[in-house]
Amino acid sequence: MRNIIGKYLDSIDVLKLEDRILTHNTLILGEQGAGKTNLACKIRNFVIDSNVATLYLDFADSREDEIELRYKDEHFNYIRFSDSKEFDEEFAELIAQKKHIYMAVNPEYFSTKRDVKSKLSKTLSAQALLDNYYYFFHDIENLNGFYTQFEDFLLYMLSFANLQKYGFTFLAQPHSTFENPHLKLLFSFLYLGKCSNANYYNTAILKTLKKNKFYYQYRTDYPTLLFNEIKSSMVLIDEYTLEV
Repeated sequence: MRNIIGKYLDSIDVLKLEDRILTHNTLILGEQGAGKTNLACKIRNFVIDSNVATLYLDFADSREDEIELRYKDEHFNYIRFSDSKEFDEEFAELIAQKKHIYMAVNPEYFSTKRDVKSKLSKTLSAQALLDNYYYFFHDIENLNGFYTQFEDFLLYMLSFANLQKYGFTFLAQPHSTFENPHLKLLFSFLYLGKCSNANYYNTAILKTLKKNKFYYQYRTDYPTLLFNEIKSSMVLIDEYTLEV
């Protein structure tokens, strides 16, 4: 199993993914080039090796030829979301076979009204997905545009996390939204890469980080009187290359 993904920079230990990451949520933040996609690939490989199906949502609406080669392994099944019968049939077939899915999505398919549930929202909330799939949400670069288009994003994520069997990983560039204390409680594992604004998570060290270096925070797995203790370390994620 590909569970060793890097090393700690403040100890001699290697960084391993554990089974509980399958049911807990992970947030990966960093500027372009910080290594978010590389880390997401590491987590995806671990989930695949754990025999859990994956749904990777690419909100940049990428064409198949625009997607990085590291995703194009034997588990790569590309589909582009559309409000059509053809999409419904192809997507249903992939789910029925529990195939790993890479889905390109234009965020304009989300509703801009809080009281309207879009076709995309309904699709992502299908019970077969909630019961069998680990989700990856790869956010677009224009965060302000994304959240303007999908105004009730936080409420959606909060409710979504309570419905599914497995966890999810969310990748994004830094945004003040992620300082929201309610949103922070969604995530047990946080990987914070290079951020030009030192206010994000109140640590100036994020400005100086190089590619694949992350300020790693995780909520411990033992109960306390209040919230579980949060541990922090600097880590270096191994570079992933597709094995051919």
